Amino acid sequence: MTKLERTLISAGYVVLNVDYPSRQQPIADLSEYIFLRLSEDQRLAQCDRVHFVTHSLGGIVLRDMVSRHSLPRLGRVVMLGPPNAGSEVVDRLRNWTLFKFAGGPAGQELGTDAESVPNRLGPVPFELGVIAGRFSLNWINSFLIPGPDDGKVSVKKTKISGMKSHLVLPTTHPTMIWNGKVITATLRFLKTGCFN
Repeated sequence: MTKLERTLISAGYVVLNVDYPSRQQPIADLSEYIFLRLSEDQRLAQCDRVHFVTHSLGGIVLRDMVSRHSLPRLGRVVMLGPPNAGSEVVDRLRNWTLFKFAGGPAGQELGTDAESVPNRLGPVPFELGVIAGRFSLNWINSFLIPGPDDGKVSVKKTKISGMKSHLVLPTTHPTMIWNGKVITATLRFLKTGCFN
């Protein structure tokens, strides 16, 4: 997310671009890892509000973290391609050895069933804008997903109760973090609370 990081820094934001072991731990452990990183970073101690921009699994990790911890300075959130209601790809491929390796324990938790982590977390209690992609280069995954999708998540499954705004752009799941229109819309939502 380096291009997005540079854009946000240029716009005057203090940015903490957190890398985390997404393929090694379940979502609950990942959210604790992120929470500790945020708690320990002195740059954030000076900020009145802390906004978040997440990509894919990161949105679910954030939702889990918010369900476990009080974040009194939580500002606006933009989620890029989040499987907020799970992913049909996980439903179909979760038992494949290659998928288990590629997605790790957290990837196994992203199905569309009622007991999946995203669906157990419920509505969001924060100001949220979601950007979904509607272009795919992964025709195999897209064959498993009903309706428009970004190659990993359907547009429909990116939505979540409580979100303030939803935007669909012609971008793929892995490339949306570099997409100029996505970055512009992200910055606009962080500044104004809407995409338009």
